[in-house]
Amino acid sequence: MKRASGVLMHVSTLWGDYSEGAFSKSAKEFIDFLAECKFTYWQVLPFCIPDEYNSPYKSYSAFSINPYFIDIERLYDKELITRSELKEAMQGKPYACEFEKLNRERIKLLKKAASRFLQTSVLDEFYKSHPQTAKFCEFMALKSANMDKEWTEWTNFTPSKDTLHAWRFIQYMAITQWLEIKEYANKRGVKIIGDIPIYVALDSADVWANPDEFQLDKDKNPSFVAGVPPDYFSEDGQLWGNPLYDWEKMKESSFSWWKERMAFMCELFDGVRIDHFRGLESYFAIPANEKTARNGKWKKGPGMKLINELKKICGDKLVIAEDLGEITPAVERLVKASTFPGMRVLQFGLLGESNSMHLPHNYPNNCVAYTGTHDNNTLLGYVWELDKASRERFLSYFGYEDANWDNCYDTVIRSMLSSHAGLVIFPIQDLLKYGKDTRLNTPGSCDDNWSFRITKEQFKSIDREKLKAWNITYSRD
Repeated sequence: MKRASGVLMHVSTLWGDYSEGAFSKSAKEFIDFLAECKFTYWQVLPFCIPDEYNSPYKSYSAFSINPYFIDIERLYDKELITRSELKEAMQGKPYACEFEKLNRERIKLLKKAASRFLQTSVLDEFYKSHPQTAKFCEFMALKSANMDKEWTEWTNFTPSKDTLHAWRFIQYMAITQWLEIKEYANKRGVKIIGDIPIYVALDSADVWANPDEFQLDKDKNPSFVAGVPPDYFSEDGQLWGNPLYDWEKMKESSFSWWKERMAFMCELFDGVRIDHFRGLESYFAIPANEKTARNGKWKKGPGMKLINELKKICGDKLVIAEDLGEITPAVERLVKASTFPGMRVLQFGLLGESNSMHLPHNYPNNCVAYTGTHDNNTLLGYVWELDKASRERFLSYFGYEDANWDNCYDTVIRSMLSSHAGLVIFPIQDLLKYGKDTRLNTPGSCDDNWSFRITKEQFKSIDREKLKAWNITYSRD
């Protein structure tokens, strides 16, 4: 694996004036920063529409893009919204995503823009090559026609033409705007890594359109749901609640739905991370009536049969296997057989054995190493919360001897870059040296997640020359 480095930051975190980061000039400015610092990769989180808790890991469709990412200034430039409408969309604060304002106002604004977009032939041509996204638009129009009820409760199967047109416009605009950003990144030598949540939501176009490919009962309700057993993050485990795939049924079509999904991801990104990769070897099945994940059981997944089919689609693009959590020898064998790089997370290095695979001296070339992921505390927050003995061990590992441990982060980042890991990725918070209050997500908690944003002034405070010099020094340029 060629040595490289990158930054993990979701689009929603970008600075701007309209309540959440977007496919705007800020995205291009961030790409310029990456190129200037000699970072090769920008890793993002899932682009699909988030759930009621603002999580992008449970969505109405795996073939959708969050409408809030649309750059509304470009809609104004195209005369699809007015100056006063643009002004009304201005945010109240720049430091956090304003989800309530977005949920209340943004789709209404985008529907106004859609009503002024009369090029229906452009949409028709676009959806010839995006049939699953077209199905999602139909799903959302039908959902609206049924008072936003879940699809298992629908009684009206005639969508409003205006609502259907609006969703077709929204997804067309989101995808085409993003592809322009991706093209800009690629021209600057920056590649984008996307994220594939392994599961989809029950109330989604994916399950609605393909119910036979999921473990549902005769009433279209899940018989078992997804999650993970008790672990470091949660003593009750995590009850995700997603319906599980009927892998035997999917095998009959050579996993056609999954191949369409990978093709969509390969259109949007230069590489992808498959979240919860271990679920392809064995998945945790929890009876649908359970309140926690404690009573779930492991069942056999599709393994290399699915992976070989996906490889036909993604070719030589980077695919990262998220192999964290409870990893068995069988999972390790599957990761090795796939040839995909696995993940290493520095913050897990002090958990358990003294010679952890998550410590930098044990990183192989074929891995992607992180100081932390979107589910971890920031590096500053992590070190701050360590007990005294663990903190001393942590600092000693990196050869940091200054009594003021609050300045250890440059030493840690430099050590990560000097490691054997083929790809090293830092959350943007760690480059900013921010604390726990900027953590993006706390697994098992539904409150105060996913909202972190940075301002342009904060972004400008990052020492670009230092990062550039380190990337060059350690051959990651």
